[in-house]
Amino acid sequence: LLGLIRTQELLAARRIDGAEQFFTRANDFGFSKGPDETLKIWNRDKILSDVVWVIRKFRPDVMICRFPTTGEGGHGHHTASAILAQEAFTAAADPKRYPEQLKYVQPWQAKRLLLNGFNFGGANTTTNSQLKIDVGVFNPLLGKGYGEIAAESRSNHKTQGFGTAAQRGQAFEYFRLILGDAVQNDLMDGVNTTWTRVKGGAAIATGIEAIKKSFDDEHPEKSVPALVALLGQVEKTQDTYWRELKTKELSELIAACSGLWAEGYVSEPTYAVGDDMNISLQMIKRYSSNISFQGYSTNASPETVSNTNALPENQVTSVGFKMKADKISQPYWLESPHPIGTYTINDETKVGNPENPDAPMVTFNFLIDGRTISLNRKLMYKYVDPAKGEIYQPVEITPPVTANIANKVYIFSKQLSAPQTVQVSLKSFVVGSGSVSLQPLAGWKISPEKISFTGKKKGDEWTADFTVTAADNNPKTSTITAVAEINGRTSSMGILRIQYDHIPHITLFPPAQTKLVNIDLITKGNKKIGYIAGAGDQVPDDLKQIGYDVHLLSENEIMNTDLSGYDAIVTGVRAYNVDDRLVVEQPGVLEYVKNGGNLMVQYNNNNGIRVNPGPYPFRPVNQRVTDEFARVTFLLPESPVLTYPNKINQSDFDGWVQERGLYFVSNIDPKYQTPLQMNDPGEAPNNGSLIVTDYGKGRFVYTSLAFFRQLPAGVPGAYRLFVNLLSKP
Repeated sequence: LLGLIRTQELLAARRIDGAEQFFTRANDFGFSKGPDETLKIWNRDKILSDVVWVIRKFRPDVMICRFPTTGEGGHGHHTASAILAQEAFTAAADPKRYPEQLKYVQPWQAKRLLLNGFNFGGANTTTNSQLKIDVGVFNPLLGKGYGEIAAESRSNHKTQGFGTAAQRGQAFEYFRLILGDAVQNDLMDGVNTTWTRVKGGAAIATGIEAIKKSFDDEHPEKSVPALVALLGQVEKTQDTYWRELKTKELSELIAACSGLWAEGYVSEPTYAVGDDMNISLQMIKRYSSNISFQGYSTNASPETVSNTNALPENQVTSVGFKMKADKISQPYWLESPHPIGTYTINDETKVGNPENPDAPMVTFNFLIDGRTISLNRKLMYKYVDPAKGEIYQPVEITPPVTANIANKVYIFSKQLSAPQTVQVSLKSFVVGSGSVSLQPLAGWKISPEKISFTGKKKGDEWTADFTVTAADNNPKTSTITAVAEINGRTSSMGILRIQYDHIPHITLFPPAQTKLVNIDLITKGNKKIGYIAGAGDQVPDDLKQIGYDVHLLSENEIMNTDLSGYDAIVTGVRAYNVDDRLVVEQPGVLEYVKNGGNLMVQYNNNNGIRVNPGPYPFRPVNQRVTDEFARVTFLLPESPVLTYPNKINQSDFDGWVQERGLYFVSNIDPKYQTPLQMNDPGEAPNNGSLIVTDYGKGRFVYTSLAFFRQLPAGVPGAYRLFVNLLSKP
């Protein structure tokens, strides 16, 4: 979900700086210390093929790496990107590498590959011997310096906290040659950037110069005849790449100079697949240019619909028609299940695209000065918000009915022999009747088999409850799927919407699935937990699933009420980083421990902790174990946290996701016990993932283990260990 948001933030940045954005199928699977782990999880050959595809399709003259191959970029993903860039620089030019791509593109050799050096985070990859370029130049046509443009672009990355002040004045960037031709004065040394690189391009260059010299900025329409004639020359160019690229650019330039504007809209924000969408095309010419509307086509129906109509000056012309919603608007990289490191892309030609290239689109055909000019426009839903004005959003094309299961995981145990209620939230996008069921699953009892519904209207929402019971012989973990049927059409998709003001709305349709996990789990005590919220996690809901009564504690309750009724108090992840009031609340929390309570503090990072979370000193540091398969050594196998009420063993660390833990602690006071030890390959053993001490009559626990990832994923051993940390004997 964060990846979907950041995709749109990247596109928002590109709209500021004018660059083009491409993607491979690689998934940001979490922090990786080195490229070896990254390239193994990513599937190195597949990602390399994607990079080669983009190079062959985009045909860059110069390639630049942001990070070096030697690790100064800090993140294994960063280093891996540089390694792949070096391989792809050569592989893209080799017809023997990925020959299946050559049905669509040709081999391409960029002239050089460079590293854009940097000096931050204690790493300096720049030297005065490198090519040095002043990027703090002022552009008088734009009225901005490139440092100002860069700041506007970067500030679109809101979820990463990348807002930055505008930089004005001289600023240098450094470049070191990695592969290819030497560079002396400029990144484009030796690269022909004129039209003479294209056969027959000299005449086109002459025409461009004439148009530039005669351009009248108060009457741009005067340049239209010459631009149309120039388009005729460009369309005759034999080089397919430049012909297609420059025809598109020149068509938009002709429209701009002739005062022509055209857009297409759907009448509703959401349609079910198979429905007719009501489309409205609007167009206007602002100058006295001779422009006629010839007709339109869509990517769903490429045949042109003729509609010859001379456009009146400065008056909006509208054309309406219907178009089938022929494909669910799921992001193409989420259409199929995928492993942890890479998305599954069914159509390889879509690789590189940040959005679905086959999203609903209309092509306008205009006759301008005797030549057909085609303009492509995405079909959007447009409406007016009283506070924000005119808003454009992508059109949603949905299944006829969606089914969202309330929880991602349902936990069962022999001690909690009661069944679980699996609630399915349904939404209809058509008028009709049908039913919903959970697919039968060996080892589980589901009641009822099916729940019917009738007379639903478009937009109706309702819920259906199923009772699921674990049978004695059921497997430990199973995936169950909801199947919704309406008017004879079935769907096993949910719907999820992500909506922020700074990016277009995002809609995706995740599988209507949940995990059923049966755990050998023992819980003790009255199971009343006080929870102090941190930066945000799902742990309270996960604890409720296994029978705990979880209450979110307010500052008033911590400061002014008797906390002794809680079996344990837990702080959410990064609570001591984000909650300023814990400085004030901490004495009351430690008094609770001193009087016999059990306090469990989940991980905090090493920045901005205003008070020591424990009764004795320790310090979170930027040390982690990112290998989720790393062996765990029990230093104190008889410690209560490893034996009560569940006997923890090596198998309890099987199936962990993404990592073991992060921001382990160091400088640990001798009064703390360290029951566990672990490390990533090639690193020294680390005992900072879990520390425990008695304090007064109570117990204090601090853990950097990534429970906030494991519990929502339904990892059995993580539940067993977490329960132990809650359960003071």
